[in-house]
Amino acid sequence: MQTLTRRALNRATLDRQMLLRRADLTPLQAVEHLVGLQAQTPHTWYVGLWSRLAGCRPEEVAALLTQRRAVRIALMRSTIHLVSTADALALRPLVQPALDRDLFANHTHGRAMRDLDPQKVVAAGRELLDERPRTPGELGRLLAQRWPDRAPASLAYTVRNLLPVVQTPPRGVWGTGGRTVHAPLESWAGAPLRTDHTIDQLILRYLAAFGPATVRDVQTWCGLTRLAEVLDRLRPRLATFRDENGAELFDLPDAPRPDPQVDAPARFLYDFDNLLLSHHDRSRVITNGLRRQNFTPHGPIPRLVLLDGFTAATWTFTTAHDTATLTVHPFAPLSAPDRDALTAEGGGLLDFLAAKTSHEIRFTASGHRDHSDPGSQQPVVPRQCT
Repeated sequence: MQTLTRRALNRATLDRQMLLRRADLTPLQAVEHLVGLQAQTPHTWYVGLWSRLAGCRPEEVAALLTQRRAVRIALMRSTIHLVSTADALALRPLVQPALDRDLFANHTHGRAMRDLDPQKVVAAGRELLDERPRTPGELGRLLAQRWPDRAPASLAYTVRNLLPVVQTPPRGVWGTGGRTVHAPLESWAGAPLRTDHTIDQLILRYLAAFGPATVRDVQTWCGLTRLAEVLDRLRPRLATFRDENGAELFDLPDAPRPDPQVDAPARFLYDFDNLLLSHHDRSRVITNGLRRQNFTPHGPIPRLVLLDGFTAATWTFTTAHDTATLTVHPFAPLSAPDRDALTAEGGGLLDFLAAKTSHEIRFTASGHRDHSDPGSQQPVVPRQCT
């Protein structure tokens, strides 16, 4: 069985993630290829599409939400993802066990739901949301009128996990703001949940976007368990490899696996980029340089920079006095070509983030950590978002 080196895995994954070269796809096509983008923050995920697509414009992406062609909904790992509306209808039934487990294992909300029939809560929540979309706070208060001995937030969280609901615009729309407001997915989409999409198809799509991967990698991405038997069933359709530690890797036979020495351009990732969250073994991208920064598990999650395909710096973005500033915080001294590459790529990012202001790009001394950018203050472990 062929062994794939860390660098070979890096290049294969970057290729499928459209990070070796920008793809000439529409935003909707890209979102479907990636099986969604983690999108629990309202807007930072737009950078994920900009880094992957040629000519990406934020208003084109935002139109997917306002036209109901895409939605933000709790899916993989029970976290909010941006997916096409068609995928939301197909994927939510498949990953529902992960949302069930999250609810009942949740330290806060699981305890509050003990000895209470969750389906009665869901039925009551559906009735309230069918009347009109509601914020979690409003929904919880109304449900608490029926179950006054339960925490309103836990009642609303039960509905969020057990009933497919979307976060409606203007939440998530570029250039606007808005509170989290939930509406039932089927009502919002004008279509029922699909039952024709299988777990086999889900895994094959994961491999197309994130492979080669181990069983534990697949489970880490989707939040489901006991997938070894599914991959065994798929084995005749898959190619198999070993990583440098001897773990078995599964892949699509015809998926791209570029030469490990192919160049990888500088790229800016957003804080919850699925490239960093969708493998159990993340060493195909994450370096010891990042680990030495000692980011705490529940502290701020950095926005990372890739150089030669691996994590090499963090970045922050601030605006003041009509100037947008992008600051790169490298883990080690940068070569002149790397600074030039980051300056060129960073200029494009500033054009995307703040087209109508003057721009400045700065570099701090290597090893310097700076989290003064409030937008970077996100938890390092993906958390639930209501």
